[in-house]
This record gives sequence, C-alpha cells and structure tokens, in this order.
Amino acid sequence: MSRIDLLTSLDDIPAAEWNALEGGLDNPFLRHEFLANLERHGCVGEHWGWRPRHLIVRGEDGTLLGAVPLYLKDNSYGELVFDWAWADAYQRSGLRYYPKLVSAVPYSPITGPRLLVHGDADRTAVETQLIAAVHDLLREEGASSMHWLFPDAVQMDTLERHGFMRRTGCQYHWHNRGYASFEHFLEGFTRDRRKKVKQERRRVRDAGIEIDVLHGDEISAEQWEIFHRFYESTYDKRGGHPTLTLPFFQAIGRELPRSVVLVLARHQGAYVAGALNLRSSDTLYGRHWGCMEEFNSLHFEACYYVGIDYCITHGLQRFEPGAQGEHKVWRGFEPTPVWSAHYLAHPAFTDAVGRYLQQEKDAMEQQMAELRGHLPFKTAADQK
Repeated sequence: MSRIDLLTSLDDIPAAEWNALEGGLDNPFLRHEFLANLERHGCVGEHWGWRPRHLIVRGEDGTLLGAVPLYLKDNSYGELVFDWAWADAYQRSGLRYYPKLVSAVPYSPITGPRLLVHGDADRTAVETQLIAAVHDLLREEGASSMHWLFPDAVQMDTLERHGFMRRTGCQYHWHNRGYASFEHFLEGFTRDRRKKVKQERRRVRDAGIEIDVLHGDEISAEQWEIFHRFYESTYDKRGGHPTLTLPFFQAIGRELPRSVVLVLARHQGAYVAGALNLRSSDTLYGRHWGCMEEFNSLHFEACYYVGIDYCITHGLQRFEPGAQGEHKVWRGFEPTPVWSAHYLAHPAFTDAVGRYLQQEKDAMEQQMAELRGHLPFKTAADQK
C-alpha cells in the first residue's frame, strides 16, 4: 500500500531520492539542488508567498515513486501565467482567491514535467494518486484553486483528462536543425534579416565588448557578486523585487556546475552586463539579464546570439530564452505553444473561466499563426 507524504522543506528528503525521479531529472530547474536552494537561501517561503507544500508518494517498501513540486501561494507574483483578473473577480464577488496551490518552478517559465514519476513505477497509478492528493490538500488548506504552470505537452494532456482546464500561451523557442555554426544558421535567413543580425553583432564588437561564457565551476565569487548586482539592477529599473539571493546563485554554481552557463560582457576590462542560463542535456534555458551600462544591441548579443552559438557548439537542440518578446521572432525564435492547467473549486467561476480560456486559446493560436509569417527564414519563393 503506497502512502502520500507532505513536505514543507525539500531538505526533508535526500537529494539522490528526489533526483532519481523522471530518469534522473535532466531538467536542472526540477532538481533537488535548484529547488532546495531556493528554500535555503530565502528565495521562497512565507516572506515571498511561496510556501512549500511538496507532495510525495512512497511504495510499500518506502521507495519514492513520485512527487509534485508544490507551493501554497498568497499572491500571483513570479508565476508568469497571469491570473490577476481572476483574483480581482473573486474579490469583487466577496470571495477569497488566495491562498491557492501552484505546481511550478518559482520565477521560471520553464516547460517540463510537474508530476515527477520514478521510471520503474506505474506512471498512470502514481499520477492519479498524486492528483488525488492535490485535491485533498486543496480542501485541507482552504485553497480556492490549483494551477499547474508550464507542464510539457504529454502531462498537459494527462491533466486535462483529470478535469483541469487548459490555458494556452506562447513562448519563442529556437530549434537546432543541424547547424554547423552561427553562420550556417544565418544562411537560412532572408538577405535583409541576415544583414540586420550581422549588424547587431558587429555593433557589439565595434564597441569593444568582449564576451566570457562560464560554467558554474568556472565562476569566481567576485563574478557572482558582479552578476548579482546586474540582476538586482534589472528589478531596480522596473520597480520589481529581486527575489533570488547571491548565496542562491553561488550554491547552484557549486552544486550544478555544468548546468549553469553565465554570459558576462566586458568593456575596457570591466564587466558591464550579464545573462544567466541553465542547461539540460539538450536544451538551454535563458533566465536573467542585467547591465550597468547600455550598449547598442548588447542585450540581443548576450541573451540570444551567444546562446544560439552555445547550443550549436555544444550540440543542444533547443533554446528557451524566457517568456514573452515578439522581437525574438525575426531573430529566429519560433512561436511555440505553452500551457498551464487550472482547477477552480467554485463552480460558477469554473464555467466563466472555461469560456474565457477557449476564447483566449483561439486568439492565441491566430496570433501565433500570424507571427510565424514574420520568421526570418527563406521560403520556397525566396529560393527561386
């Protein structure tokens, strides 16, 4: 007889056990090292409204069969699937939207599994048990709703079969089609688009900018401090809250040494900007950017072009550079559907949100179709 346990800290479970799920958790954002360090270093918790409520299922012999990274939320900050309007509608109706339950990687719009299952387990049985446990916890916590953010396509289908409503969004992903070099990638562009990308890269070189690409075990304490200042500066400019701490960055650099990819830009010997990425065996994930000085096209170089170059050099197949940004399309990032899955305990709101999500899906699919018409790649007509 398997059993469900609730963890309020990932330190309550050995890293090796957690990381044995989903084939060794190739996705760095789901690994124990990443999620536990968010908790250890004050990036989630009571203060930020991300209270860990991870669910695990163990078999009769105590073997970890599955898990859900889960949080009790009293706000919608850091999710990147926007439901502020739903919260406002609840409030105007005299109801409480918070707390709610969210399965996600905090502050990261990263696609991947959310129902983590051991390779030797009965996937269907474990997923069903975990989803039932989520509903039980929803009632115990008095939460209004449950939200699964950025599940992969297979798990989105699973969640939909279990009664969760599908929400469709759009990101912009780069795909490696066997490119031998960045120049080879650009050969597929129309002449005008190819010329513009080359101009942007040339502006950075002409400004005397030099780029360092460092893995976690190559980053010094001083370089982490510099990058963290860049990271904080982005939030200072936008009026947000820099939730990720310097000790967190240092910890993932130590504990995920070959998964962390830091891009630092130097001008006249001093670092002026940086972009943080993480990688799996086949995907690069762009996460955070910051700068102390503005240089023409440096953001595109550090956040996009260096990442594409890295993927080609290291044989990665996909680059997810983060949420939003239609300007990525003409630089070769393709409109790609992403999803979230939702359950609202209040029947009237379920009906209203369900109708809205269908309308939103239709509009999103139309928008993605239109954006694909702006991709920079040559068409058959261009080849003539």
